[in-house]
Amino acid sequence: MTRRKKTRSLADKVQIRTGRRKDYKKWRHENPDQVTSSTRYTQKKRQQRKLQAARKQARQETGQAIDIHPQRDAQQADSEESERGGTPS
Repeated sequence: MTRRKKTRSLADKVQIRTGRRKDYKKWRHENPDQVTSSTRYTQKKRQQRKLQAARKQARQETGQAIDIHPQRDAQQADSEESERGGTPS
C-alpha cells in the first residue's frame, strides 16, 4: 500500500464529511462559526502585513516632501489684499 501525500488542501477536509466538495461548501456556508483559518495562515498573513507596513513607512520617509497646498498664511494675505482691491502678488 502506498503512502498518502500530506496536503493542506480542502480535499482532506472534504473527505471528513461526505466526500463531496459541494457538500463541504454547503456545510461551511451553514456553519461559519465552526470554520476558521489555520493558525499557520493567519500568522503568515500577519507577518506579510507587518512587512508591507514597514516598506510603506520606509517609502514615505525617503520620499520627497511636497507642498500640496500653499501655506495658509500666504492664502490669508492674498485674500486680504483682494478684499481691499489690490492685486495679489
